[in-house]
Amino acid sequence: MTLSRSSAADSTNNSNRSFSAVAGTDHKRKLDDFDASSSTTPDNRHRMKKHEAEPDHMAQQTSVSWRSGENSGFDRSLSSSAACSSSNRPESTRLQIFVRMMSGGKTIVIHADKNDTVEKLHHRIECKTKIPAAQQRLIYKGKQLQNEHSLAYYSIEQDASLHLVARMQSTEHPVAWQTIDDIMYTVSRMYKGEIVRSNINEKLVAFFAMIPPENDHNIANYLEIFSNSSVPAALVMLYASSLERNKSCAKSSVKLFLSSCTALPKIQQNHCLPIVLDFCKLLRKVCPDQKLYITCRNTLGTMLETFDNPGVFNKGNGLTTVGVEIFPFFTELTGLLVNELHQNSGPSFSDFHKLSSFWQHLRKAIEYQVAYPVPIVLPLRNNVLEAEIGHLHRLFGTLLSAMDVCMCRVESTLADKEVGNSEATSSSWSQYLAILKIINSMSNLYRGGKGQLAAMLNKNKASFCTLILKLAKRGDDHQWIFEYKESTNFEARRHLAMLLFPDVKEDFDEMHEMLIDRSNLLAESFEYIAGASSEGLHGGLFMEFKNEEATGPGVLREWFYLVCQEIFNPNNTLFLRSADDFRRFSPNPASKVDPLHPDFFEFTGRVIALALMHKVQVGVLFDRVFFLQLAGMKISLEDIKDTDRIIYNSCKQVLEMDPEYFDANAGLGLTFVLETEELGKRDLIELCVGGKSLAVNSKNRKLYVDLLIERRFATPIVEQVKQFSRGFNHMLSDSAPPRSFFKRLYLEDLDGMLRGGENAISIDDWKAHTEYNGFKETDRQIDWFWKILKKMTEEEQRNILFFWTSNKFVPVEGFRGLSSKLYIYRLYEANDHLPMSHTCFYRLCIPKYPSISLMEQRLRLIAQDHVSSSFGKW
Repeated sequence: MTLSRSSAADSTNNSNRSFSAVAGTDHKRKLDDFDASSSTTPDNRHRMKKHEAEPDHMAQQTSVSWRSGENSGFDRSLSSSAACSSSNRPESTRLQIFVRMMSGGKTIVIHADKNDTVEKLHHRIECKTKIPAAQQRLIYKGKQLQNEHSLAYYSIEQDASLHLVARMQSTEHPVAWQTIDDIMYTVSRMYKGEIVRSNINEKLVAFFAMIPPENDHNIANYLEIFSNSSVPAALVMLYASSLERNKSCAKSSVKLFLSSCTALPKIQQNHCLPIVLDFCKLLRKVCPDQKLYITCRNTLGTMLETFDNPGVFNKGNGLTTVGVEIFPFFTELTGLLVNELHQNSGPSFSDFHKLSSFWQHLRKAIEYQVAYPVPIVLPLRNNVLEAEIGHLHRLFGTLLSAMDVCMCRVESTLADKEVGNSEATSSSWSQYLAILKIINSMSNLYRGGKGQLAAMLNKNKASFCTLILKLAKRGDDHQWIFEYKESTNFEARRHLAMLLFPDVKEDFDEMHEMLIDRSNLLAESFEYIAGASSEGLHGGLFMEFKNEEATGPGVLREWFYLVCQEIFNPNNTLFLRSADDFRRFSPNPASKVDPLHPDFFEFTGRVIALALMHKVQVGVLFDRVFFLQLAGMKISLEDIKDTDRIIYNSCKQVLEMDPEYFDANAGLGLTFVLETEELGKRDLIELCVGGKSLAVNSKNRKLYVDLLIERRFATPIVEQVKQFSRGFNHMLSDSAPPRSFFKRLYLEDLDGMLRGGENAISIDDWKAHTEYNGFKETDRQIDWFWKILKKMTEEEQRNILFFWTSNKFVPVEGFRGLSSKLYIYRLYEANDHLPMSHTCFYRLCIPKYPSISLMEQRLRLIAQDHVSSSFGKW
C-alpha cells in the first residue's frame, strides 16, 4: 500500500485518515491499512489537524513510499529528489519528528538532522508555534532533552514522537496524556513484532483511576484524550495482528476497557458510549464473527439503556446521529432474532434486551431526523436516513411474518394441553410479547403498519391472549396492547388490569385488623378503611364480626358483600339506580349537600379496589356513564341509552328529524338550556353563554345534544367521580397512571369482575366442581341435595351458595373460577341438625338426613337471606 504526499503537512493529514479508515476497509486489507497509518506512529494519528508546511525548502517535495514488511515490521523507502539536490548531508541522517504540545493536544511536524542540537530544534518549534524557546521543554521516552546535546545523542529515530511541555499552568491532565501516549507507544512496538514488558492493562487501570468521580466536564476531557489518541483503532489493529500474543493482549485490554466503562456511574457511562461505539464499528469490520465483537456489541446495548440524549452526540466538529451509527447492529440482531424464531428456539432474554435497547435509540433518531409526519409514506426521498428507513420497513415485514408463524405454532401447541403447559414450551415463548411490542413500535412509523399488525393479531387471537396470560408481568409496560383490545378476550384484559394492583401479601403480622359490629356496619367500616394508609391495606385484611366466632377469608368475603350493599343502598343517598337497569349505579348529584359525602366516595373507591384485589364478586354494577368518566372518556348519546331512555329517545328524535321540517317548526321551540330538579328545586341552566336566547336549529342541534348530555350526566357528578378515583388509585401500585385500570377494560369486563357471570347458576356445573367427604356421590342424601337445589329459585340458590362459600355470585368462568373446589362433608350430629359451613374452605356440612322432606326443610331454612348472612353456633 503506497501513499504519496506533497508535503509534511499533507503527510500528517493522510496518516490521520488512513488509521481511522479501519472502519471502512475490507477485512483482508486491515494489516496493510495499519502499516500505512503506522508511519506517523499511533500516538499522533487521530488528533492531527491541518498543519503548516515545514519552512525548510528541503521538505517541500518529499515523496514517501511505505509497504508492510515481514513479521509486521515497517520497511521504509524515502526518496526526495528535491531534498537530495539541496542537501550535502547523507539521506540517512534526515529525520521527520512529530512534536505534540501537551496544551491543546495539537501535533506539529518538524524536519531535522540527527546531528542538529536540541537547541536548534527548539528554535524550529518557536518558528511554528511562537512559543519562546526558553519556555520549551522537550520530553522523549520520559527524559527531558538538554539543549547542548544532539538528537543522535538521544537516539531519536525516524517518525519519533516528542512531547512539548510549555506554559504548564494552562496544560490540562498532563499525566493522563502521558499514560495514553505510553499505551500507544507500547502498541506500536508490539505491532512491529517487538517483545515489550510494558503492561497495557496496568496503564488502562491507572488511566481510569485518574477520572474524577463527579465533575462531568473533566470526565469528558479524560475520555476525549483516550478517543482522540486513536487508542480504540490501535487496539483493534493489534487484535487483528497475526501474532497470537498481540491478539491476546489486545483482547484483554478491550475487555478491560469495556468492563471499566460499565463499572462507572451511569452518568459517566454516557461519555464512554461514543468510544464503545467506535470499538464496535472497528471490530465489526475486523472480526464480525468473533466473541470479542459480540461482547462489545452487547456492552453497547447495555449502555444504551441509560443513554439519555436527544438523538445525537458530539463527534469531532459536528454531530453524529446515534441511529445512523447503531443501525447496522440493530439489523444484525434482528437477523439473528428472525433465525431463532423460525427455528423455534426463542431468543435469550439478554440478547433480546440488547435488541430492544438499540431499537429505542434508533426510533428516537428517526423521529429526531425525519422531517416528514409519522406515519411515513414510502418511498422516502431526500432524507439522511432514507436508506435506513426503507430497510427498516423491510425488517418490519420480516419480523411480522416470523411472528405470524410463531403465533400459529403457539395455537397448534395449545391443542396439546400436555405440551402447551410444559416449561420448555413456555420458555421458547418467553420473549414473544416483548417482540410484538417492538413490532408495534415499528408499525407506528409507517402508513398501514398498524393495520398489518392488527390483522395478524386478530387472526391469532387465541395465541395472543395466551401470551398475555402467561407472559405479562407486574411492572411491565403493557399500554401498547390496548391499541388492539379487539384482539383480546375478557380473561386477558382482566389479567392486565389486575397487574396494576400490588400483590396482596396476607402476612398475618402486617394485616389490617377490623372488628365490625353488624348493626353499625357502614360507619365502622368507614372508620377502619378511610383512616388506614394504602400501604397498610396492601398488607391484607383480617376481618371479624363482633360476638361471632368465625374469622378468615370467608368472613372477609361476606364483609365485602355486605358493606357494598350498604354503600349502594339508595336510602343512603350516595348512589342512584339507573332508570332502566336497577342493577347499575351512578353517584347521586344531590350527595354533595352532605359535607361528609366526599370522604365516603373516596372510601367507596378504596372498598371497590380492595374487593377487586381480593377477587370478591360484590354484586354491584356501574352505570356506563359512571364507568366512562372513571376511564376519562367522553360521553356520547349512545352511552346514555341504558341510563335514561327518555332523554336518549328525545335526543335521537332531535338529531334524526328532517332538517327542513325541524327548522320550519322553529326547532320544536328548543333553546340551549337544561331544566333540572334537585332536592325538589327546579332550575334552568344555560348550556352555553346566552343559551336562553339561542334557538336550536338543524345546523347546531348536534352541538345542543352534546352539551345537553355533558351538562346533564357528566358535570353534576364530577366531584364524586374525582373522589372515588382518588380512593381507588390509592390501592393501585405507585407506578400505575391515573384512570389506567378502567381504560384497560370494557364496561362488560368490569361487570364480570364485580358481579360475575350473567347467566343463571348451572346446577350441573356446581355439581361437577363439588367433592365429598363422609358421603359417596351415589348416596341418596347427595342425590336428594342436588334435586332440592334444582327446585329452588335463583335467589335461594345464591343464598345457599353464600352460606356455603360467602360468594353470592359465580365468576364469569363458572364454578371453575372459584379459588377452590367445593366440598360436602358429613356432619356427625343428630340427623335433624341444621347444616353448617366453613366458608374459608368452601365446606358444607350436612347430617345424614333420613328423608328428602327433612333435608329440603332444613336447606330452605338456611336459604333465607337473614339466616345465610351470619356466623356462629346454631
